[in-house]
Amino acid sequence: MNIAFFLTPKSEVIYELPGSTMRQALERMEYHRYTAVPLIDEDGRYVGTLTEGDMLWKLKGMSDFSLKEANKILIKDIPKRIINKPVSINANIEDLLTLAENQNFVPVIDDQGVFIGIIKRSDIIQYCHRLIIDKSAKNET
Repeated sequence: MNIAFFLTPKSEVIYELPGSTMRQALERMEYHRYTAVPLIDEDGRYVGTLTEGDMLWKLKGMSDFSLKEANKILIKDIPKRIINKPVSINANIEDLLTLAENQNFVPVIDDQGVFIGIIKRSDIIQYCHRLIIDKSAKNET
């Protein structure tokens, strides 16, 4: 099976630029109810993932924090504690599953490293669930 079957295209993905501010990221993540978003540079390349935890650890290290200060902190200056590895659109399903075990989503890149979308772990689980249900239904008949 081609992993493109699971792809949520970039046009439907919420992502941030490394030059965005912490406040912009916080507000966007809160609005969409996400705990992590991919980071895409100005050339469209995947450069990492920003998580709520990354921002919390940054806040913990600050002695005097306010939302006003969050406008001054750039995402590129926030240390990333988790490295979500991307997968090539040409990868096999086994590579995808290995990454999805430990990542809520797997970034997908093309041959030049350009971000083209994500594959959500929840979509993989839903697909597997349907396969199990279909197999069970066939065995009952």
